Amino acid sequence: MTKRKICIVVGSRANYSSIKAVMRAVNAHPDLELQLVAGASAVLDRYGAVVDIMERDGFTVMAKLYMLVEGETPATMAKSTGLGLIEMPTIFETLKPDVVLTVGDRFETMATTLAAAYMNIPLAHTMGGEVSGNIDENIRHAITKFATIHFPACEDAQQRIIKLGERPDTVHNVGCPRMDLVADILGKTSNVSASLFGEGVGASFDLTGDFLLVSQHPVTGEYGRGEAQIEATLLACLDVGMPAVVLWPNADAGSEDVSRGIRKFRERHPNAPFHYVKNLPPEVYMPLMDMTRCLIGNSSSAIREGAFIGTPAVNIGSRQTARQRGANVIDAGYTREEIAAAIRNRLEAGKFESDPIYGDGHAGPRIADLLATAEFDLNKVITY
Repeated sequence: MTKRKICIVVGSRANYSSIKAVMRAVNAHPDLELQLVAGASAVLDRYGAVVDIMERDGFTVMAKLYMLVEGETPATMAKSTGLGLIEMPTIFETLKPDVVLTVGDRFETMATTLAAAYMNIPLAHTMGGEVSGNIDENIRHAITKFATIHFPACEDAQQRIIKLGERPDTVHNVGCPRMDLVADILGKTSNVSASLFGEGVGASFDLTGDFLLVSQHPVTGEYGRGEAQIEATLLACLDVGMPAVVLWPNADAGSEDVSRGIRKFRERHPNAPFHYVKNLPPEVYMPLMDMTRCLIGNSSSAIREGAFIGTPAVNIGSRQTARQRGANVIDAGYTREEIAAAIRNRLEAGKFESDPIYGDGHAGPRIADLLATAEFDLNKVITY
């Protein structure tokens, strides 16, 4: 029997951690063939060259897509989406996939979606149906309307997709594939310290002691404010008085503002016990989430993996507004004082019990099985 070809497009480090478990499951499935495409920030060294990590993990990248326009402004993000839409059809024509699987809500996801839709290729979408506080939510819901099969990560999202008018038999609450990675990685031992401090710059410290973890990205609807926002976060961490691991932001509009804020803080506070790193593979990031006293910023990992691991977390600002969350997360505004107070609150609370809001660690095989057996209706008629 001919294997069904599943083309997965990875455009960022977050994309990879969100879909790696599915890639493994597709590779292992007897009726499926994985076609892997890397694009956008995933192929650029300044964002950690995630494509190299994927290849070291044993995956074969069949095409690379260079689509990111320098500048990280709203205009360049729109242009990058356009470049992706121009180049993606050529890749799809070459690979001839039976199904395209796209992840989440980023601008490269929209380019992938539109190319597949116009080329009459069935589109599978993971992590749809969720709400948040910026343009990602609009993109996420738009992709839902193009997709032919849906793999939401939680009950709340499943019900929202159905309310958007999608047929219930195409909407499968499989859990978040990132939980598969968490369950797998935390079940193994690894030298996290050597992997972390062998990359990046700044202080080294004992990871068996108390430390903070900072992951803060630009908010596209608040373009131009990123530098002040990250400065307040880092000063709050300094006020708390613990060492910290600080990750570089993603490639969304405003990325350079956040990066500039980190660089300026580093220059002004050279003796701060902070270690700065561009990118961490899941095998390092997940154990850090398990070990840290508090995760600070606006990454969805605080809400998704954080609930599963029980990581105390401070969610800053509007980027994750209204996303379903567990007791591990407390919200804070953008001021130094608010953030410091929230961090101290989480430090007092301590580690939380695991809460499987976003799955039980078996999403990958579920998705692979559904991709192998689903019948796709490209001419779906939706009655409102």
